[in-house]
Amino acid sequence: MAGGEQHEASSVVSELIDFLNASPTAFHAVDEAKKRLKNAGFEQVLEREDWKLQVGKKYFFTRNYSTIVAFAIGKKYVAGNGFHIVGAHTDSPCLKLKPVSKVAKGGYLEVGVQTYGGGLWYTWFDRDLTVAGRLMIRKGKGDSASFLHQLVRMKEPIMRIPTLAIHLDRGVNDDGFKVNTHSHLIPVLATSIKSELNKVVAENGSVEDGVQGGIKNCNEKRNSDNMKHHSLLLELLAAQAGCEPDEICDFELQLCDTQPSTIAGAMKEFIFSGRLDNLCMSFCSLKLLEKAIQRSFLVSADMAHALHPNYMHKHEENHQPKLHGGLVIKHNANQRYATNAVTSFIFREIAERHELPIQDFVVRNDMPCGSTIGPILASGMGIRTVDVGAPQLSMHSIREMCAIDDVRYSYEHFKAYFQEFSQLDAKVCVDVEP
Repeated sequence: MAGGEQHEASSVVSELIDFLNASPTAFHAVDEAKKRLKNAGFEQVLEREDWKLQVGKKYFFTRNYSTIVAFAIGKKYVAGNGFHIVGAHTDSPCLKLKPVSKVAKGGYLEVGVQTYGGGLWYTWFDRDLTVAGRLMIRKGKGDSASFLHQLVRMKEPIMRIPTLAIHLDRGVNDDGFKVNTHSHLIPVLATSIKSELNKVVAENGSVEDGVQGGIKNCNEKRNSDNMKHHSLLLELLAAQAGCEPDEICDFELQLCDTQPSTIAGAMKEFIFSGRLDNLCMSFCSLKLLEKAIQRSFLVSADMAHALHPNYMHKHEENHQPKLHGGLVIKHNANQRYATNAVTSFIFREIAERHELPIQDFVVRNDMPCGSTIGPILASGMGIRTVDVGAPQLSMHSIREMCAIDDVRYSYEHFKAYFQEFSQLDAKVCVDVEP
């Protein structure tokens, strides 16, 4: 690799680490993407307003602050031209706080959570956990009150899900660690006695005196709502958000690991991190939009399963993606992936033109196959689609693993796709005579 290319590859990986560490939730990922797009000259538009778009300009909009859509209009664009798309999801399996999260038992204050996605939930035990997400905050009183969405993130560890000591579960190593997600997966926030001694939570669980008053009925309702959650948790959130506890009208929070993402391995060739599935693909898609901006074609970008050295039998013999092996094209005869011969050819041809490695994945016939946004968008929009992803290990664990080379390959491949698709697609004859 030439010196300039090596420097760019190192920069991309370093930026990915920063992006991962800034994005504990999908909301934070969208916020970080928004900042990067604005710095790259993109203008924000609002779905509720009429758009006055201009050729040669770049725009983006957000929806629910968990989705961000960015697009560029070429200077030579005319109505009827196609468009090139890379789509990647921003969410990852996690534990989300329940609408009533207050749990108190055995002398502990615990926080009720619900599982989101298909996580490897045993990996969440004995980790230093915190919370992040968004709050709905009331500003002002009475008819003049407004309600604002505000992101929040507590960086210090405030929760933990402790495992049961082996002395009380002698068969765990032989029988396996079996998690009951309803009764075992409840993080500890504090002990009741410590909380009471500090006068944070009253014995009956009501909100402490001293909360700022407003209209009586409104405050009574807010205090009733706050009884759904531990006052200690609300105090911590309010301090982080710079508001009063009674101004928190609602929230959407999830547990997060406090250990940061890092470049690791004896040869510094891996990335150890949470949420690689799918923030790695989200970042690579975002990065190419920052730098470069049928006819229509969708790249459904979602991380792929790398061959596991201790479970090699889980992969089909001739389709075993490797770390450092480049992007993986995903195939499934039952359309769990949207890839077909034409779309895979186009994506593979782009790789060959740029001397980028490419791999293939097919699930074993005796195993179920996952899916992506690809088939959903392909069937709903009728757009040609290829499903791809960078290979990784420990997918859906609280800490995942991928190779730094594959981050570079993904970025270079996506960049080449945006630059060359139209020219290549004009040479592909399927529904017309050559």
